[in-house]
Amino acid sequence: MAIYNFGSINIDHVYQVDHFVQPGETLSSRKYEQVLGGKGANQSVALAKAGAQVFHVGGINHSDKAFKRQLEDYGVNCEHINLTHTPSGHAIIQVTPDAENAIVLFGGANQALSKSHIHQSLADATKGDWVLLQNETNALADIIQAAKEKNLSVAFNPAPMSETVKDLPLHDIDLLIVNEVEAQMLTGKTTFSDIADYFKAHCPSVIVIITLGKKGAHVIDSGEQHSVDAFLVEAVDTTAAGDTFIGFFLASFLTQQDISTSLKTACAASALSVTQHGAAQSIPTIDAVNTFLHERA
Repeated sequence: MAIYNFGSINIDHVYQVDHFVQPGETLSSRKYEQVLGGKGANQSVALAKAGAQVFHVGGINHSDKAFKRQLEDYGVNCEHINLTHTPSGHAIIQVTPDAENAIVLFGGANQALSKSHIHQSLADATKGDWVLLQNETNALADIIQAAKEKNLSVAFNPAPMSETVKDLPLHDIDLLIVNEVEAQMLTGKTTFSDIADYFKAHCPSVIVIITLGKKGAHVIDSGEQHSVDAFLVEAVDTTAAGDTFIGFFLASFLTQQDISTSLKTACAASALSVTQHGAAQSIPTIDAVNTFLHERA
């Protein structure tokens, strides 16, 4: 069972700062790193580290092919990543001492997916495989349609959330993963009970997972609801915590684990990720997650 992740690949420029820069302010950074990032790349790395077979579909500038090799080193199949003349996607990330982050994003090659690239990438996909999407690439509706034509399941993480998400065929999604803010923006509701009622009424056949940060995660499945708690750790950098959660949840869920077990595994992986700096490099291995779960049992 394979996962085809149509996702962004960003070069992250990470600055450690005392506080987020203010309008008109020039702020010195205590540390700077240039690392592999992007929600798509992070989720592919998380899937691979969780033991899943993942094919990443996307694009990157030919001068940045070293970042493609990094994905391969993590265990991601990169045969569907095009090297282009379009500038690579990148992000400017500020990280404060209390582990909060602020991000400026440039789409670049992440916005250059074509219909031919989509169909070529899915040529060998078979029923039982999954397609994973975020909201950092173009052609989302085309990808969903292509997936459904091949009887593939679709998982969607609409981040960063935008109004255009509401125009997508969400009834064709099998698994929707959002955080609290994204859930509010998508439903137009503010209270948790109203958000849950909206999803039950408008997406009755979709498994909806709402991540709640330090409060854990909540799932709505066929009208049934339940929650799992987060693990208490000392966070140093929350970058890629959500992406780690998604990769480990999906990898566990696809091995026929029940939702509660998969959520607990995902929460453990996410907790471990925030104890390390960076994006892809902060994502733990499945062995580290299993050890953590055993220690916290």
